[in-house]
Amino acid sequence: MKSKLPGYVFALSAIMLFATQDGLSKHLATHYPPIFIAMIRYWAFAAFVLVALARSESGVRKATVTRHPVLQTLRGLLLIGEILLFVFSLTQVGLAMTQAIFQAAPILVTVLSVPLLGERVEWRRWVAVTAALIGVLIILSPSGGGLSASLLLPLTSALLFAIYSVATRAVSYNDSSSTSLFYTAIVGAIAISLVGPLFWTPVLSSDLPLLGALCICGALSHYCLIRAYRVLEASEVQPLTYLQLVAGTGIAICFFDEHVSWNMVAGAAIVVAAGVFIMWRGHRSAKLDCPDNSYPRRR
Repeated sequence: MKSKLPGYVFALSAIMLFATQDGLSKHLATHYPPIFIAMIRYWAFAAFVLVALARSESGVRKATVTRHPVLQTLRGLLLIGEILLFVFSLTQVGLAMTQAIFQAAPILVTVLSVPLLGERVEWRRWVAVTAALIGVLIILSPSGGGLSASLLLPLTSALLFAIYSVATRAVSYNDSSSTSLFYTAIVGAIAISLVGPLFWTPVLSSDLPLLGALCICGALSHYCLIRAYRVLEASEVQPLTYLQLVAGTGIAICFFDEHVSWNMVAGAAIVVAAGVFIMWRGHRSAKLDCPDNSYPRRR
């Protein structure tokens, strides 16, 4: 049996690179317009996608063929909107809090998949969803008081990413992953390029290495993630992504002197535990529905 160790190494490397990318984004976005930083970050992602598709067997031209042009365009706009809000959130509420709240995204995917995709969610997963939402409330407002307006930034970012993920599931029934990757990169790059240059700011020579590191982290993180998925199943990779919360929190404490409160730790632990349980139950249900390991059909 082929060893899965390289897959786990690539998955953990991707997680650390994503966390580092968020730390660099926070640092740079406090000195430059967040839209400008988000644009550079997305340009690096788009460049990686185009190079990867050009080197693939199908090529870029085949990736342009889609049966869902409107939905694919919407996906690209949703992702760039999510990244913009995420970078703004890093500067307004901090890296640790942003990461903690963003962990609600997989939970929101489960909730939205019912009305938007017609998927069936068993009662055990609904219990986990309820627990996760309680965890989010603990993170947002431990005393039950008013909700800070700035906390809506990461919460909305998580919601946009959840809708993007549901839309990705919808197009995956007919479009290849290469096609989805192409439209995600191109549509988002065009959209951010329409407004980003208005916020163009000369970069200090001392910050150029950091900006370069941001671009490199963006490319390498996606490369490592792709390599991980060649060895591991999605159900094996996804639970590991919660380690990004740990890595991001460590960066926030060590480099930005952020304070991690009890409600952030307790709420995030509940959300992560619920998310892992939901993924485990979903993977188990898929195996029961498809004992031959074929892809589960839409129910």
